[in-house]
Amino acid sequence: MQRRVRTRAIAVVSALGLTGVLGGCGGDGSSDVTLRLVAADYGNSAATSSKKYWADLVERYEADHPGVKIDVRVHSWTDVDRKVREMVDAGDPPDLAQIGAYADYAADDMLYKADDLLSIPVQADFLTQLATAGQVNGIQYGMPFASSTRVLFYNKKLFAEADLTPPTTWDELAANAEVLDAEGVKYPYALPLGKEEAQAETMQWLLSGEGGYTDMMGTYALDSAENVETFNWLKNELVGKGLTGPVAPGKLDRADAFAAFAAGDVGMLNGHPTLMEMAEKKGVDFGMVPTPTADGDSRPTLGVADWMMAFKENGHRDEIGDFLDFVYSEKNVLDFSREYDLLPVTNSASRTMSGSARDKHLKPFLDQLPTSEHYPVGTTSWAAVSAEIKRQIGKAVAPGGSPAGVLGGLQATAVRAESAE
Repeated sequence: MQRRVRTRAIAVVSALGLTGVLGGCGGDGSSDVTLRLVAADYGNSAATSSKKYWADLVERYEADHPGVKIDVRVHSWTDVDRKVREMVDAGDPPDLAQIGAYADYAADDMLYKADDLLSIPVQADFLTQLATAGQVNGIQYGMPFASSTRVLFYNKKLFAEADLTPPTTWDELAANAEVLDAEGVKYPYALPLGKEEAQAETMQWLLSGEGGYTDMMGTYALDSAENVETFNWLKNELVGKGLTGPVAPGKLDRADAFAAFAAGDVGMLNGHPTLMEMAEKKGVDFGMVPTPTADGDSRPTLGVADWMMAFKENGHRDEIGDFLDFVYSEKNVLDFSREYDLLPVTNSASRTMSGSARDKHLKPFLDQLPTSEHYPVGTTSWAAVSAEIKRQIGKAVAPGGSPAGVLGGLQATAVRAESAE
């Protein structure tokens, strides 16, 4: 199919927020097209809300492109996917959605292909592994918007007091946890397998044990020998020895684990860039190293991306594409990444960030990005599988739990979900 040809000048006026229109961004009714964008909020307060990012971006776009109004609605992560689903179910999808998953909408033939929207240089600038993760059957529908990786955080003060060095292997991690436990540390290693984000902690551990959610062919392999061995080790060497703290892993959510680290109560845990700011605000001196692996050899880390997608229902392909080309300019990608301590999704912004002194705190995460592995988000079965992992995986390490049994049950769920596609 031919790439789209620019045929009109386009401008943007923004209406951000859940209920009101931002001052100075109203339209006069003369716009040719109104595009609606539903976006997730990456801030944790009114002062840090993503509304400000979008307001600045569309104001700059408006100055040079008369012709289109863009109505941006920003919702919290607890609401945004549901809001978009409600709009779709009502037969009134937005033109653009920046949310957590795209595969269901792509499978229902509701989305534009990325190469029908973006100019060739913009699409080619996406990091390869993120562009690939945005594909369904080899066609890209999901455009990565933000990304992050995971590293092991450790409390430098607690490590110094116990005369410990950061671990590189599972055995070293367990040995450090035993020492921290003897020193009275509340959570020697925090293992959040609660319903909030158990799928992330699980995949990080599976990768470090040479496993993962899928095999080399992309087929679910949750109950592989490597995965069972990983969870047997967690159950026997960490959880069973009381080294994961007073809250059962299946009841511990990521947010609570992060808060405990920021309070100085955690010796080690896997974390993403958001944890840096939380810990710094509480005065916790921390270090970061690659997640330890079973044998100390380098392994891929977990990479997570959020997605931009464009619905076909209302047309406006050229206007959507022109705006997205602006959204994915190096400046705008860098501005967003720096504002929220996230990793850029483009090669150009990644190169700039890697060489910038102001971004050196993100270097441990950037270093992990090129080899990171992502959830199987390109399959519609992933939503059901992820939900079941959140519900069940904590049982694998509970007293009397069976890693092989739980992982086998999850594999059965995955097979059923795949067959229903």
